[in-house]
Amino acid sequence: MKITLDWLKVHLETSATVADVVATLNRIGHEVEGIENPAEKLTGFRVARVLTAEKHPQADKLQVLTVEAGPDINGGAPLTVVCGAPNARAGLVGVLGLPGAVVPANGMELKVAAVRGVESNGMMCSTRELELGDDHDGIIELPADAPIGTAFADYSGAGEPVIDISITPNRQDCMGVRGIARDLAAAGLGTLKPLEVPVIAGAGAIATPIATNDAEGCPAFYGRTIAGVDNRVATPEWMRRRLEAVGQRSISALVDITNYAMLDLGRPSHVYDRAQLSGGLTARRAKPGETVTALNGKDYTLSDTMTVIADDAGVHDIAGIMGGEHSGCSETTTDVLLEIAYFTPERIALTGQALGLTSDARSRFERGVDPAFLDDATAIVTGHILAICGGTPSEVTRAGTPPAAEKTVEYDPALSATLGGIAIEPATQRAILESLGFGVTEGTPWRIAVPSWRRDVDAAPDIVEEVTRITGFDAVESVALPRVDGVAKPTATADQLLERRLRRAAAAGGYHEAVTWSFVSDREAAPFGGGAWSLANPISEELKVMRPSLLPGLLAAAARNQNRGADSIRLFEIGRRYLADTEHPTLCIVMAGNRSERGWQAGKAQPFDAYDAKAAALALLDAAGAPTDRLQVMEPVAEAGIWHPGQAATLRLGPKAVLAEFGALHPSLARHYDVDGAVMAVQIFLDAIPAKRASGPARSAFTPPALQPVRRDFAFLAPDSLAAGDLVRAVKGADKAVITDARLFDRFAGQGVPEGQVSLAVEVVLQPAEKSFAEAELKAIADKVVAAAAKLGAVLRG
Repeated sequence: MKITLDWLKVHLETSATVADVVATLNRIGHEVEGIENPAEKLTGFRVARVLTAEKHPQADKLQVLTVEAGPDINGGAPLTVVCGAPNARAGLVGVLGLPGAVVPANGMELKVAAVRGVESNGMMCSTRELELGDDHDGIIELPADAPIGTAFADYSGAGEPVIDISITPNRQDCMGVRGIARDLAAAGLGTLKPLEVPVIAGAGAIATPIATNDAEGCPAFYGRTIAGVDNRVATPEWMRRRLEAVGQRSISALVDITNYAMLDLGRPSHVYDRAQLSGGLTARRAKPGETVTALNGKDYTLSDTMTVIADDAGVHDIAGIMGGEHSGCSETTTDVLLEIAYFTPERIALTGQALGLTSDARSRFERGVDPAFLDDATAIVTGHILAICGGTPSEVTRAGTPPAAEKTVEYDPALSATLGGIAIEPATQRAILESLGFGVTEGTPWRIAVPSWRRDVDAAPDIVEEVTRITGFDAVESVALPRVDGVAKPTATADQLLERRLRRAAAAGGYHEAVTWSFVSDREAAPFGGGAWSLANPISEELKVMRPSLLPGLLAAAARNQNRGADSIRLFEIGRRYLADTEHPTLCIVMAGNRSERGWQAGKAQPFDAYDAKAAALALLDAAGAPTDRLQVMEPVAEAGIWHPGQAATLRLGPKAVLAEFGALHPSLARHYDVDGAVMAVQIFLDAIPAKRASGPARSAFTPPALQPVRRDFAFLAPDSLAAGDLVRAVKGADKAVITDARLFDRFAGQGVPEGQVSLAVEVVLQPAEKSFAEAELKAIADKVVAAAAKLGAVLRG
C-alpha cells in the first residue's frame, strides 16, 4: 500500500512530516517497507526555453537549438543542444537534462558530446524518458510562463515522497488511504476529517437492470446508470498526480476515478460501457468451461465454483478480481453502468488462486471490504463521475443485502495490563477505541460495538491488541521471568537431542544440510507410491502432496546443484515423512557425483558407491546410539521399488525392525528427478532406533585388562551366498566371555577354492582375564568358533 503525505492530508488534519508519519506507522504495527522520493530521479533536469532552432548542417532529421536554462547555468548564456524531436521550435518551453543528469527511463548519464560534428550540452526530454508517461513523439511542452531555470522536480511537484506500507492480511480497513489516516489520528498524529458523502438524487430508474443470483458469492450488488458522460476529458491534475505517485498509470477519466476511489477508500468498483452490454447484468455462478477475456488481454476458463458478472450474451467480469475487456470504457463511451458490490472474501481468494490472477481489487475483496459502505461508496464514485465527466445519474438499484450484522464484544479494561502488558487508564482506552471507530458502553464488563470495517475483531484479545498497539508496544515493561533456585532442568526432549547429535555428526562427516519443502507435487510423490495426504487448498500444484519421503526434495536439490556445475554433492536433511498412519522423523542423505577428485595418486575421479552409503548409515546410527554391532544387513523393503537391484540393503535389528535403508537408487528414479549419473542414498528411521533404557546404577569404572589380548586367524570355506557380516557375527558370539572382537580381513574366490564357495578369513581377538590362556583353553575356544561357523555352512579351510 503506497501513500503520499499530500494524499494523506485529504483525510488527516496534521502538521506532521514524512518522518513523523513513518515513525508512527512503524510504532502502531504498520511496517514501512521504504520511502521513495521521485524528485531524486529528476535531479539535473531544468525548465528551459528554446531560443532558436536551426537545421543541423550534417543531418536532415536533427536540429541545433540554443536553450536558455537559467542565470546559474553557463553564466546565463544559452546552451547549444542537438535535438531530433519534431516539435522542437523557437519559443517552446520544455525540460532540459543537463550534463551529469541520469535519464530515468534508461539510466544513461548525459554528457557534453559532439553529435554529427556539433557539440551538444544536454538533452531536451520527452515524458517517456522521464517516466512521466508513454508519449515519445516529441519533447515535453510546458506553459509559456513556466519559470525558466527552475528545477523540474520542484515545478512538477514530483518531490512528494511516497511511503510504501506493508499491510498485514487482517487489516483490510487499511487498504485505503482513509484507513491509514484513521489509525494515525488514533495514535495522536492529527485529527481525522469527516468523510464527505454527496447526496445525489437519481433521475428515473436504472437503465440496465441488475440482480444477484449467487447469494453466497455476491450477497449484495448495487448499481446505477449514468447517461451522457464524456470520457474524453482529461483526468484532473490532482487526481492524476496522486495516482501516478503511487504507481497507477492514468488511463482515462472513468478508469482513473474507480482506481482513485479504491486506493483512497479501499473500495473497488467497476464501470461498464452500456453500449457493449446485452440486457441486464447478473451476479451468478460461472458455467463450467465458460471463458472470458479479462482487461489484461488474457483468456480465462471458468468453473462453477466462481462468481461472475454476466449479461444475456456472456461473462463480462470475474467478480471482485478483474473486469472483461469487451465491456471496458473507451473514449467513445457515453452511457455507463456503475457497479458497487460486496463479494465473499473466501470465494474471491479461491477464484484468484485457481486462475492464478491477481489484482488490486482482489487484494481488497479477499481481505473483506466494509459491507456497510455500499451506499456511501456509490454516492462518492458517482459524485466524482459527475464532477469530471458530467452526465445524468439514475436512481440506485440495490440487489441483495450485504452481511452487515452488528458485532459486540465484552471487554474488561484490566486486560490491557494482564494480557497486553501495559497498564492503560480506562479513559485512555475508551478514547483510543472511539477514535478507531468502536462504540464503547462502560459497565461490568464493557460492551464494545465493532465497526463494520473491522471484520478481524472477534473477541476481547483483539481489543487488547488495538489499545496496546496504539499506545505503543515499546511501552511494554521488560520483566525477567521468575527463576527457580538451583540448576535449570534441561528442556530439550530425547528426540530433539537425538536430532541434534545426528545433525552435528552428519555435518562433521562432510555433508551439507538442506531444508526442503514438506510438500511436493503428485509427480514427485508418484515413485514413492504417492502421498497419503494432500492439501485441499495448496499454494500451488507443485506443493500439494505431503511428502512420503525426504528423497524428492533432496534429489531436486541435487539436480539444481548439478545444473550449476557441482561435481560432488553430499546433502542431508532431518525432517518428517507423512505416511497414512502418522508422521515419521527421518534422516536422509543423498550422494551424487564424485567421492574424490582425480589426482596423480588416485588417478581418475572416484564416484560414490553403495559402500559409501553403508559407511554413512553405520556412522550415523552409531552416533544415534543404535547397537550397530548387532545390526543385520538384509534385503530392501519389498514395496519400495526405489533402489537399484543388488546394490541396496537395509540395516535391521531382527527381521522386522528396519533402522535404515542404504544403497544406490534405481536409475529410473534418478532420471525422474533429472539427476545425472549414479545416486547413493541413506534413509535412517529415527523412530525405529531403540530408546535408551532408564538409567540404573552407575557402571563401575573401566579398568584396563592386565594381560595382553590374543589374536587368532580363522579361514573358512563358505557358500558364496553367505553374507560375511553374518559369519563375523556368529564367530563373535561363539564365546562372549573371552571373544571381544572379530573382523573380516580377507575374501578370496578363485584357484584353490571350489566353485560356488568363497574363502573368508576372520581375525578373532581373545581377552584373558586373570591368567594367560593355556593351549587347551585356546583349542576349546577355537572349537566353539568352528562350530558357530558350521551352523551357517562354513567349514574351516584345510
